[in-house]
Parts: sequence; C-alpha cells; structure tokens
Amino acid sequence: MYEGIHHVSLLVSDIERAKHFYSDVLGFEESPDRPDFGFPGAWYEVGETQIHLIVHKEGRTFRGTTEIDSRDGHFAVRVRDIEAFIHRLEEHEVEMLNKPENKTEWHQVYISDPDGNIIEFNK
Repeated sequence: MYEGIHHVSLLVSDIERAKHFYSDVLGFEESPDRPDFGFPGAWYEVGETQIHLIVHKEGRTFRGTTEIDSRDGHFAVRVRDIEAFIHRLEEHEVEMLNKPENKTEWHQVYISDPDGNIIEFNK
C-alpha cells in the first residue's frame, strides 16, 4: 500500500541561512525541480526522500529554541559513515548530541538546524 515517505516539510525563517546550512554544512543536494510557489523555499534530495524548506512567518511549528532534545519532534536520516558525518559536523562547529550507545542498535547523532528543527542521523 505504501512506498515510503516522499518528503518532510520544515519551516525556516531565513531561506538563505537555511540553504547554507542544508547545502554547505550538511551537504544535502538541492533539487532544481521546485516550482515557483510564490513564497521562498528549497527542496533537497536525501536518498529517495525530499526535504522541503518553507518560509512561512505565520507557521506554528517553530519550536522557539535550538536546544537539542532527542525526544522532541524530529525526523531521522540514515548515513553510510557516522564517523565521517561527525567529523563534518565538528569541522562546521555544529552542536550535536552524540549517542553511540543507546537503547537502539544504531549510533544516533542529533542536531538542530538554525531554526530549531531537530534532525537525527544514524548508522
């Protein structure tokens, strides 16, 4: 019945700052396929899924903090090499919650984007 998740949409307040973070810091590939919806945004290809960044000043899903809380709403991205990913974060001085040992069988790393959206990366 289901094939997978097509995309996850995230609210951001500053599209240029968000694009720098998702493109330059995380290394996600921006898709050129986003139509002109009449508001700022960007689409990113992450494996078979997309992340859609949307500027919507009246949006209600802003957390109001960049504090990393692994129990707060988030989505997870599987990475091939967690150590290389951690090194990339360190090079860009991105704060992270590194959980190599936890109740799951995979190594988890949580970060916050500049607008407080929590992302888990795991291997």
